[in-house]
Amino acid sequence: MRLRPPSIVPTLLLAFAVLVWTSWVWADPVSADQGPWERTETREDCSSFDPLRQPFFGDTHVHTALSADAVINGTMNLPSDAYDFAKGAPLPYTSGNPVATAQLKRPLDYAVATDHAEFLGETSICLDAAHPQYNAAECVAMRADIGQTFDGPLDAASFLAFYFPSNTLNIPRFAWCGANGIDCLDRASIIWDSIQNDAEAHYDRSDSCSFTTFVGFEWTSNLLFRNLHRNVIFRNDRVTPLPISFYEAQHEQILWGAIDAECNAAGTGCEALAIPHNSNISGGQMFLPINQDTTPYTAADAALRRRMEPIVELNQHKADSECHPLFSPNDELCGFEKATIGSQLPTSTPVQASFARDALLVGLQEDRRTGINPLALGMISATDGHMGMSGLVREDEYYGHVGAFDETPRQQMLDLSLFHAGTNPGGLGVIWAEENSRDALFAAMQRREVYSTTGSRPIVRFYGGRLPKDICSASSFAREGYVNGVPMGGEFGRRGPTFAVMATKDPGPAGLPGNELQILQIVKGWVDKSGNKLEKVYDIAGDADNGAGVDTATCTPTGTGAATLCATWTDPNFDKDQHAFYYARAVENPSCRWSQYLCNDQAIDCDGVVPSDFALCCDGSIPETIQERAVTSPIFYRPDTFSKLRAKVFKGAPGSGDEKLQISAKIYRASTELNPSVNDLTIEVRDDEVIFSATVPAGTMTRKGKTWVLRDALGSVDGIKLLKVKKKSGGGATIGLETIALPMSNIHTGEHMVHVSMTSGNMEIVHRRMWVEMNGGKALGTSR
Repeated sequence: MRLRPPSIVPTLLLAFAVLVWTSWVWADPVSADQGPWERTETREDCSSFDPLRQPFFGDTHVHTALSADAVINGTMNLPSDAYDFAKGAPLPYTSGNPVATAQLKRPLDYAVATDHAEFLGETSICLDAAHPQYNAAECVAMRADIGQTFDGPLDAASFLAFYFPSNTLNIPRFAWCGANGIDCLDRASIIWDSIQNDAEAHYDRSDSCSFTTFVGFEWTSNLLFRNLHRNVIFRNDRVTPLPISFYEAQHEQILWGAIDAECNAAGTGCEALAIPHNSNISGGQMFLPINQDTTPYTAADAALRRRMEPIVELNQHKADSECHPLFSPNDELCGFEKATIGSQLPTSTPVQASFARDALLVGLQEDRRTGINPLALGMISATDGHMGMSGLVREDEYYGHVGAFDETPRQQMLDLSLFHAGTNPGGLGVIWAEENSRDALFAAMQRREVYSTTGSRPIVRFYGGRLPKDICSASSFAREGYVNGVPMGGEFGRRGPTFAVMATKDPGPAGLPGNELQILQIVKGWVDKSGNKLEKVYDIAGDADNGAGVDTATCTPTGTGAATLCATWTDPNFDKDQHAFYYARAVENPSCRWSQYLCNDQAIDCDGVVPSDFALCCDGSIPETIQERAVTSPIFYRPDTFSKLRAKVFKGAPGSGDEKLQISAKIYRASTELNPSVNDLTIEVRDDEVIFSATVPAGTMTRKGKTWVLRDALGSVDGIKLLKVKKKSGGGATIGLETIALPMSNIHTGEHMVHVSMTSGNMEIVHRRMWVEMNGGKALGTSR
């Protein structure tokens, strides 16, 4: 481990002067280079480690020739090729008929090959001339369609054969797969091993930490033509025996249950999460808080979904799912990449419940109803590319995403279907983590400290809490944010919070500077006392009317913008009783859309004779320009989470085991689940390892009215000397904890992130804050 001397910050010492100091001294400092997550794999420590976290850009959703729909469209690139491409290697556009070679101008930091769980074995069998079922009818049709140019997916007969089974319940596997599909499952097992091997081969376990892969797959439910797909991402190399497909799990709750049974709760060290995508074409079904049996979620149901799906894919090649102008008429930016999506669905009418902003609002309603928000979603984006080209998102080099459908410029501009001019290059996910390793990135996804971009790479930080008004001029914006607030994805219960956003423009690759920023916004959503869903957009920095534009003939930007925008903002209409979310949006000046680059490349003259194949260049059906943007994960205000928490650990003499912990917390509106007579109460403090954990069994504490007390000088219950829970008549609660002297050798010195959590029944609330060293290293503490 790397050792760092303790850092003492006088201003913070002053802020924590309320603490009682001991006369003890620290032992030799343990490394502060630890994130608030456990190292679950064997690897070298990363040489680039930052406790204030770094942004890592990547793609959690890309398909290769292991996916039936990709190979039918001419893709022959495999996961290994996708990882090579993500790291900067050139790759043919389609291996079967390479009309172009693509190469990222900037490599990615991470990538995940997420091939469809459905038909992994069948696809492989159909391409294996030595297999006895090579000439099965579906295989012959598949091979006949490979590399053909189609105007749309329904033109490929084999596509339908490999598509409709995920559209209808209880369709069996192809008859040639054998009894219970055993032959295809056996082949799928071999392919699953190869997926794991490719991810391992490209994962940089050295201290350079240059590139991270995850093992993953896509669960593909298209029930009644509604896209309910999820990408399942594994934390490490311990995974399920096979990918879980729609054949085995025909509802998302069955999927979550299978992931739990085979992974999260299996005791093997396996851990996974799921990312919903393309909610914009889900027919309003993606975010319904309803069980498989159509009953409303209970608190336990909500807690399961919240744990299994912490983030959502906001933008990808089949358009944007943030919001829609029909439902957010006062937010003109909701029109981004919306004009044509849905033209191949049974109905092209957008459904409000298909968009992430409405999902967040429904989550607030559910939080009020059950005490648990099942849709507290962070925001991430990806490509959903079907050519094995992870992160191919630049507008000026977009070749399409589905092989033969987009093989030529004519095909790319043919019509407004999902697979042509109505698509876009997709986006990137940005993860704030201490280092570029699987554990660090996965933990960040779990806590929702991620944001979405539509393809460019601006750097955005977003905090909320008790932040200083001059944070934008602070020597460390991030440090102030972590010490005094919560980052994107976090929760707070403090009244009258201040929010701070800083965005820095994408510098662009060498010789190609990125676009300047136009405006910073905060989007607020809330639920009023009657349960109504409301939203409002606030401009907090920059100027939407700055006059910036683009010369579409040359795609040269005009006007000026900002290299950096930073502002603080306090909600003028904050109501301490209203559940709310806030997310930030950083918007760039206008730039050319990919289709305009293509029209220019084809020298289309809209004042002259326009070839019919390129009519869309001139008829106004598609926009000529776009405004790239970054959208952060929300910060959630919950009256039933910590409104105030002070915690400190007093360090004993070396080897004495005399560490003591004190916690004082307040909750403005306590959950009914906080009832020590009925539910166990667990309090845990951890950084990379557990520092302190105690569970008080239900009924252990002495109750008097609305106050529960456990007092034990011997600390018989996990070292607790005093624990007091008091519910107030107004609905609030206070919690006080003091331990006896205990060995807490796991705690690290120096400034670092610490998580304090309290669980009671289905209630779980977490305080995530940077702890600071105080009084020459005699104690650590934090405060809200």
